[in-house]
Amino acid sequence: MTALPDAEWRSRPGLQRIVAALGANGGAVKIVGGAVRDTLLGLPVSDIDLATPLVPQEVMRRLEAADIKVIPTGIAHGTVTAIASGDHHEITTLRRDVETDGRRATIAFAGDWRDDAARRDFTINALYADPDTGTVDDWFGGLADLEAGRVAFIGDAAARIAEDHLRILRFYRFAARFGRGELDPVSHAAVVSARNSLKSLSRERIADELLKILSLPDPRDIAGQMAVDGIFAVLLPEMEPQFAAAFDQLVLNEQAAGAEPEPLRRLSALLPADAAIAEQVASRLRLSTRQRKHLAAIGGRRSDIARPARQLAYAIGIDAARDVHLLAGDPASAPAAVRTLSGWTVPQLPLKGGDIVARGIAAGPEVARILKAVEADWVAEDFPGASRVAGLVDQKIGRASD
Repeated sequence: MTALPDAEWRSRPGLQRIVAALGANGGAVKIVGGAVRDTLLGLPVSDIDLATPLVPQEVMRRLEAADIKVIPTGIAHGTVTAIASGDHHEITTLRRDVETDGRRATIAFAGDWRDDAARRDFTINALYADPDTGTVDDWFGGLADLEAGRVAFIGDAAARIAEDHLRILRFYRFAARFGRGELDPVSHAAVVSARNSLKSLSRERIADELLKILSLPDPRDIAGQMAVDGIFAVLLPEMEPQFAAAFDQLVLNEQAAGAEPEPLRRLSALLPADAAIAEQVASRLRLSTRQRKHLAAIGGRRSDIARPARQLAYAIGIDAARDVHLLAGDPASAPAAVRTLSGWTVPQLPLKGGDIVARGIAAGPEVARILKAVEADWVAEDFPGASRVAGLVDQKIGRASD
């Protein structure tokens, strides 16, 4: 019988208080999903989710009686959030699906652990563990799949996908994170066959899952597989057909520069170097205004790496300039650009139109021309201080007088 190793999180006082409250007087509770999977793999655990046969109202009653703060975050679907000793834990009542349409499910509360596990997506996510003994319950071969590095749907893959079409993208993300070797052939064939059903999902859900895939440490292989499988033809028709070379170079540059993965930068690597296309993609994926501007800035300046990094940053911002150099540079120039921008703040020109007027130039177009000329020289000289700017103003005024 498999049991969880004695991980640090299992002895946290907040978790123990919740377990005690829900497990007393005929109650029951188990750790479920990612915390079990990742602990078995020796990976860090961030979210510790729990499942219980107790209905949500009873869960809340017990927690409040134990002086544990509880928030009904998703009570209609059986989920509440408990806050104990500073830790947040989602607690969900066992469920079974009554009806699904590929985007949302109508659920009923259940009393059977296996029924709850059966409605999950992949076998490796349907592992439950006793919080006290660590004993792992596995109804669908998740432990064997975890051992083999295989990501497979529970039961009928097509039926699992029909319940929630987003599982197509989740399959690729989990395969990239936990898979080894060839993709599970049955699950793989099912997601390829169902790829057009992605069109029925909200753009926000697609964007969220796509950016999670692009945030993985090295998503090159899975992105290539998604392209071959026609997934990007559905999600990202603007995709650059020859994206692989640019994507490969970007990841190598990130590694050489020690740069953290950034999903928008990687999304840009999948697209042609074109600001208008970047805007179009950002709009369709319902990205935020900040994200849209960032993606457009990268797309419009991908070929601008001959300009020194700080000069480019003055024009489009530090983050966008760094990303342009990581996208279009090489393993020597990209790290140099990242170092140049690290800890640097875009300065402001220490000069205003009134300073030029005070030197005897009449307010009007000539002031604007001198201001623009001084700014161009100031940027070209790598942003010198006020004394040099004053000298540049003298030069421009002198030339104007001549």
